Amino acid sequence: MKALIQRVSSAKVEVDGSITGAIKQGILVFIGIEKTDEKLQIDKMIKKLLAYRVFYDDDGKMNLSVADINGGVLVVSQFTLAADTKSGTRAGFSTAKPPAPAAILYDYFLSQIKQVHTPIASGIFGADMQVSLTNDGPVTFLLEC
Repeated sequence: MKALIQRVSSAKVEVDGSITGAIKQGILVFIGIEKTDEKLQIDKMIKKLLAYRVFYDDDGKMNLSVADINGGVLVVSQFTLAADTKSGTRAGFSTAKPPAPAAILYDYFLSQIKQVHTPIASGIFGADMQVSLTNDGPVTFLLEC
């Protein structure tokens, strides 16, 4: 599983012109679910991303997590993160989990993260989404589990 996280001062996702999720300060999380991923990887990723230190403390060091600052988390499914890009000039998607089982894991991700953190917002799995954000920093990390 891969999660591309961006520290944001605000972010939103729209589907068909309607906002499905929006946050103020927090992290925007694009998740790519790979073929071998199961609930164990989801659980590990949730712990990791909520604890990952990307916000500044009083000394100007990145020592605070989104949980520490009670920031928002906007979750957006992005199967292209699971792409094989090692060769050629076109991505291959044989490493991505097929849509039906990936949707189940995405829903599991949302249900589990909502149990341990608020606020949580999200896009819609498989939808054509328009994502807007103000990257704060910029600060972007690729997390893998």
